[in-house]
Amino acid sequence: MIDLKPACEQMIELLGRVTDDQLPGPTPCDEYTLGALVDHVDQGSVRFAAVARRLEAGAGPDPSAERLGPGWRDSIAQDVRALGAAWDDPTAWEGSSDVGGLELSNELWGKIALTELVVHAWDVARATGQVVRLPDETLRACFEHVRVFVPRAPVPEIWGRAVDLDAGATLLDRIVAITGRDPG
Repeated sequence: MIDLKPACEQMIELLGRVTDDQLPGPTPCDEYTLGALVDHVDQGSVRFAAVARRLEAGAGPDPSAERLGPGWRDSIAQDVRALGAAWDDPTAWEGSSDVGGLELSNELWGKIALTELVVHAWDVARATGQVVRLPDETLRACFEHVRVFVPRAPVPEIWGRAVDLDAGATLLDRIVAITGRDPG
């Protein structure tokens, strides 16, 4: 079991400092503007919380800044906190779940949720001039997952080609590089 709450709280802090005028801007996640990425984080939080609770976790609409209404920071913070709370239950990590036709162990779904939080926190931070601050144990858990999972991912097209880094790179830089982002 991994504690997702530190990554959830970091995401909430980062999103709380995003200004509305930044939403149309680009992110290191090439397919999304910042607003679409924020919506993607929200939809992912709802879906991954559903997986932890053994509820239907079907695919949502394409992420879009248009879906962000007034008070989006508060509503997304609630969804992200609910994600952390859902995976705080040890039974969430047991068994397997089918999400969009892809059956994986819940342990793997939980690690994917962690990776989404960590990598997209980095995307948000980069897009807005912020800094990601996560505990070492959160970063280690994410790194141990991505170094094995991403090169063998069942849906490889969602990740970019890994970026080579110097041996002295930080753990966060190594995580995002494995997922195809250039931390340089």
